[in-house]
Amino acid sequence: MKEMGKMPLSILLVDDVELNRKVALLMLKKLGYRADFATNGFEAIEALEHESYDIVLMDIQMPVMDGLEATKIIRQRWHQNPKIIIVTGLTNCQDACLDAGADDFLNKPLGIEKLRAAIEYNMPISPFVSSNLEEFAATSNLCAMETIPI
Repeated sequence: MKEMGKMPLSILLVDDVELNRKVALLMLKKLGYRADFATNGFEAIEALEHESYDIVLMDIQMPVMDGLEATKIIRQRWHQNPKIIIVTGLTNCQDACLDAGADDFLNKPLGIEKLRAAIEYNMPISPFVSSNLEEFAATSNLCAMETIPI
């Protein structure tokens, strides 16, 4: 059940552990989202070649291709889109994740409020808001505006 006014997001969940995927998918459903999934970094890249995603929730330790390698390749091919949120149980690897090109980092165990906050923080600006901001910037001269004493 989607909340009123919530922008639909296209989410890809990447995790090789079936139980982790089921839990994350249930949390996303409770938050009003649905997601596709992949079981390793290679499958994630294949999915991105066929579908545009706003957010990728990426585990690090996976067979075939790990999350850091996949994140580097995604950044080389798609630059800043999609937003990549690393979700891992590993400690002391936040710098490596961000260096690989991740936008955000979540520690496991994953909680629904941490997941909600990360999605909202990394949510893309809607085209309506973006076009209105561009129009405002083009027609406004903020530097010339006077401050009004209160």
